[in-house]
Amino acid sequence: MLKNIEFVKHLGIKQEGNSLTLEPREELLNHLGSIHAGALFTLAESQSGLSLIEQFSKTDVKALLRGSSIKYKAEAKSKIKATGHIEPKNIEKFTNQLEKKGRALIDVSVEVLDAEQNSVLTATFNWFISL
Repeated sequence: MLKNIEFVKHLGIKQEGNSLTLEPREELLNHLGSIHAGALFTLAESQSGLSLIEQFSKTDVKALLRGSSIKYKAEAKSKIKATGHIEPKNIEKFTNQLEKKGRALIDVSVEVLDAEQNSVLTATFNWFISL
């Protein structure tokens, strides 16, 4: 999935198992010398999409990001790693609604940690899925 998205490749986001990583590079840094908020957002949003794909292996659906809530917590100056999580209760509700109506919403939570395991950001991404 991610290897087909040119912007993700351009930033240098890489998949490691169920997680995505990003290394700091000169062109990704802000005026403080840490990874730019836009690159952090893209890493987190991409991780939410990967988490959706891993949870729901259907490939014949359309997924559109509907909204997001993000909290930047610390500067990112080292390699960062994003992980995603979908609440089990949300999975059941989503699956039932998708089967019944052919469309549904679901939230994916993402956390990004730096090399020292400090939380750089937390976010929730709300996805609209249709058959």
